[in-house]
Amino acid sequence: MVVALSGRRIDAPNAAHPAFPLENIDAVRGRLLRALDDLAATILVCSAACGADLLALEAAETLGARRRIVLPFDPEVFRETSVVDRPGGWGSAFDRCVRAAGTSGDLVNLALPQVEESYAQANAFILEEAVRLAGATRDRVTAMLVWDGVAKGEADHTVWLGNAARAQRLNVIDVSTL
Repeated sequence: MVVALSGRRIDAPNAAHPAFPLENIDAVRGRLLRALDDLAATILVCSAACGADLLALEAAETLGARRRIVLPFDPEVFRETSVVDRPGGWGSAFDRCVRAAGTSGDLVNLALPQVEESYAQANAFILEEAVRLAGATRDRVTAMLVWDGVAKGEADHTVWLGNAARAQRLNVIDVSTL
């Protein structure tokens, strides 16, 4: 099974509407490990932001699955804007995951400009890449949404991935961050 994943980052301090509270990390880590194991995931395709992405990458590593990381732009910039800007000390996990993906040839830098639209393009590429990899291995694709179940407006990348996967008649599963 190839899994295309999108999900919530850890909440900013004092978030008005919590979507992924810092204290839920261990529970979400366990849910991700179980979900990936239940799917018999062989390949995980996702980004590497703090929260859902990094926890899923670590769970996939534990299970021995291949981990393909897609970043919209340069890893150093992504690290500053999507990893270490939230609580939880995510920098070392990002560095380790990106280094491993780079070594194995599974780090994709789309080299897009640092604008909001680039995150949407990266999500689209994540789904395309999962479908491509599944075709190469004659496997199936599941989209995994790691979130609170509440859309954050029209630019919600997690919702977009789920809708795009459903439009392709792919399996979609939710993993709760609450």
